[in-house]
Amino acid sequence: MRGIGAFKQRLPAPEDALPGRAEPLPLHNVHFVNGQPLRGQFPGMQTIDLGLGCFWGAERRFWQLPGVVTTAVGYQGGYTPNPTYEESCTGLTGHTEVVRVVFDPARVSLATVLATFWESHDPTQGMRQGNDVGTCYRSAIYCHSPEQFAAARSSAAAYQQQLDAAGYGPITTEIVHPAPPFYYAEDYHQQYLAKNPGGYCGLGGTGVSCPLGLDVDG
Repeated sequence: MRGIGAFKQRLPAPEDALPGRAEPLPLHNVHFVNGQPLRGQFPGMQTIDLGLGCFWGAERRFWQLPGVVTTAVGYQGGYTPNPTYEESCTGLTGHTEVVRVVFDPARVSLATVLATFWESHDPTQGMRQGNDVGTCYRSAIYCHSPEQFAAARSSAAAYQQQLDAAGYGPITTEIVHPAPPFYYAEDYHQQYLAKNPGGYCGLGGTGVSCPLGLDVDG
C-alpha cells in the first residue's frame, strides 16, 4: 500500500504545506497515445479536472473514451506550487492526483464524462481509494465553468440515489468551481500505463451505474 498513515488522511493547514517551487516541472508536451498536446489552448473544447484515485489508471480510462481530445495527469486542490510526486505522496501538499480531461462536446457529452468518472471509482471512501490511502487519492471534480459545476452537483445527487439503493454511504467527492491551479505531473507519469502496460492500476468502481437521463450537459 502507498500513503499509509493516519496523518496522511488529514489535509494540512496552508502554513504546514511544503513550499514547492516557482517553476513548473519539465513537460514533453505530446500525448504518448494520440499525439495531441497535453498543455495549450483547445478552442471549442471543454476541460474538466477529475480525481478518482491513482492517476495512472484514471487517465487511461479517459483517453480511451471516444470524444476525449487529450488527457494529462497532475496535482490539484492543495497549496504547494509545482509539487513533485514524492512531495504529493507525503500528504503535505494538500493536492490530490487528478486527470485533466479535454473533450469535444460535439462528440461526447459532459453527462457521459461525469458518468464515466462516477462509475470508475468509489466516491464514498473519503481520503482513500481502495488500498491507496491518503489525501492525494481523494475524489474530486474541479470545474471550469458554472455550467460544469451545476452539472457535477446534479450528477452527484443522481448517483447518490443509486448508491443509497445499493447500500453505500454518502459521496465524499469535492466539487469545486472555479478549478484551483493544476500542476502537471512529471513526464514519466503522463500516459503511464501506455508506456508501462503491466503497471499498477488501482482503478475500481462500485458496480453501480450512473443515470444519464438528467439534463447535466453544461
